[in-house]
Amino acid sequence: MIEDPTDTAGTDADDDADRKVVEQERAELKAFVKGLSADDIKSGNWFSKLMSHAMSSYTEKVDWQYFQERYEGVPPDAVVDQRIKMAARYAALEGGLSAGAYTATVIATLGSAGGASPATVPAAAATMMIDVAFVTRLQLRLAYDVAVLYRVPLDLSDPDDAWKLIRVAFTIKSGEAAREGVAKAVPALVRPLVKRFYSGDVLTAAKALPVVGKHLLQKNVIKIGIPLVGVPLAAVLNRYTTLLAGRHAQAVFRNEARVIEIARNLSRTTRHPQLMLWVAWLVIRANHKIADDEALLMRHLVTMVREQHQVVDEELAGLVDIDAAEVWRRLDAEPGDLSDLLDAADRVAMVDGPVDAREKAVIAELRDRCRRA
Repeated sequence: MIEDPTDTAGTDADDDADRKVVEQERAELKAFVKGLSADDIKSGNWFSKLMSHAMSSYTEKVDWQYFQERYEGVPPDAVVDQRIKMAARYAALEGGLSAGAYTATVIATLGSAGGASPATVPAAAATMMIDVAFVTRLQLRLAYDVAVLYRVPLDLSDPDDAWKLIRVAFTIKSGEAAREGVAKAVPALVRPLVKRFYSGDVLTAAKALPVVGKHLLQKNVIKIGIPLVGVPLAAVLNRYTTLLAGRHAQAVFRNEARVIEIARNLSRTTRHPQLMLWVAWLVIRANHKIADDEALLMRHLVTMVREQHQVVDEELAGLVDIDAAEVWRRLDAEPGDLSDLLDAADRVAMVDGPVDAREKAVIAELRDRCRRA
């Protein structure tokens, strides 16, 4: 678990406390790794087992109330920032410990094994797996913490939500974003190391956990591939890849929280919940494209309207192509003030960035009809 970031880092006492936490977690993961078979590691099945081991009890304990009790009144951005920094510090400490043990194991083996490759040394492989398991679990839990702090619902018994967490935690399909983040987040001296960590193809496979396990092993093996150089390299990579993973999780879940907030406010303030859904969908489909944020907004908007107004529109749910004339017919049949629909259209159009010409045209027509009403 990522301990509470309530103390200021940097003192000897803080360093000793952090090291103690890291050593305890390494000991726990050492027992986990001992239970893995060679086939588990080779096939990538170790990740499936770690996912269950890392998150089952954690998600039962860590929820919104858990953070409220510790940081009542503190804005989520502040807590997220501190937890990312704490996780990065733990990752760096663990990298140094694991790489140090790995290097010592290789040196002890060279004389008796005739220059055996590090990859063939069982003790070294076990140390590598402890390091990979530690950072993997740390980043999974960090991403989950960020989601909880921004009040983005995640049900890890739902395969889609579990995959979302995995994708966010390890920047899967976001390698370019991670590499771009290197320039801003990492000191110039170590950028080549972190860029190498993110180099190559990012994972685009289907939702197969063993494939993720292989992907993570391939990325992490470079940290300890050079004996005697591995200690600083592993500490640096652990720190900055965890930092980047945390920032990526913050960007993703903070944005989703923003969209959920828009949906909640639109549902709460509208006087025409059912018609608002038709107007929102018309604006989204105006340019014949659906951005991720637009799809996310529509999904949450439908949920909020159902929960707050008990409105479920089966006709809209089954619609393939939306006809503007049908929306205008519904609008013209509605008496009274329709300004809430115009406000909703404006906010929907801006959810994914600047409003384009086709969205502006739909909103202009809506404005004229609302004024006539």
